[in-house]
Amino acid sequence: MQEKTLPDDIIQRIHTLEEKYAAMGQDMRSYLDGLIHSDYLTYWDYTHLDVLLSLQNPRTIFPDEKIFILYHQITELYFKLILNEIEQLAFTDELHGAVFKLRMKRINNYFRHLTDSFSIMIDGMEKEQFLQFRMALLPASGFQSAQYRMIEMTSTDAHNLVAWSQREGFRSENDYQVLLDNLYWQRGGRELASGRKTLTLRQFLAKYSKTFLELMDRYRGHHLLARYKQLPEQERDEELTNMLRDYDHLANVAWPLVHLKSAARYLNRDPDVIAATGGTNWQKYLPPNQQQLVFFPELWTERQIREWGT
Repeated sequence: MQEKTLPDDIIQRIHTLEEKYAAMGQDMRSYLDGLIHSDYLTYWDYTHLDVLLSLQNPRTIFPDEKIFILYHQITELYFKLILNEIEQLAFTDELHGAVFKLRMKRINNYFRHLTDSFSIMIDGMEKEQFLQFRMALLPASGFQSAQYRMIEMTSTDAHNLVAWSQREGFRSENDYQVLLDNLYWQRGGRELASGRKTLTLRQFLAKYSKTFLELMDRYRGHHLLARYKQLPEQERDEELTNMLRDYDHLANVAWPLVHLKSAARYLNRDPDVIAATGGTNWQKYLPPNQQQLVFFPELWTERQIREWGT
């Protein structure tokens, strides 16, 4: 019986594997034995589908609460996609205009999908169901999305995230703890009457303050604004500039506005206005013209910033 000869490309792959495992001090034969006995990968195992679909645990009997949970989980997955792109752009050793444009195109696509999908929250639930099941969620709030705060912190200098009325006074501040204490969203987590921190904000800071401080330090000189400035001037062309401006508008105008529309849809009652879950001051916190939050202020005129979100 004639012995079967392996094709050259298979032999080359075997040699490559030998080199790979030898470099790690591993025995390639053992890994091949494991491959022989391992089962085929399935879609449901790879995506952990059964686990994913079991992660919705409503607190009430109202069916639309499941919509509320699912949409927020989808949103957090999109945030993770955005952070993945920012991370790769922030720490690449090959920083040039083409790489920047590739990452920004993806980031903007994710944010557009998020903004367009928010009709699920605006029109996708029965108002009366929402107004009842939301009371079982206290003091939890979408305000407590740490990933969204991470997107902000990895996009621009922390000084640009300080509350608008105090921003100029903190331009020379280098203590990240001081800056964290004065970020714009801290004001949205205070009680309307007393100005004290809500339980929602206190819970949030207790869990994530250390993470935020470490993140701001890690991204010192690596956030998107810094990386843009590090590009050669000829690579900061009009196409890339417009991508960053689009991102600024999507993240800091379009996204807050769809939240504002949702809050108005569910929380406005004439003549009464319902407080958001967690007691956050959504009327002052959500409107972009109240925050004038801009990631890339150098790319806008003074008038554009002054009229931000109006």
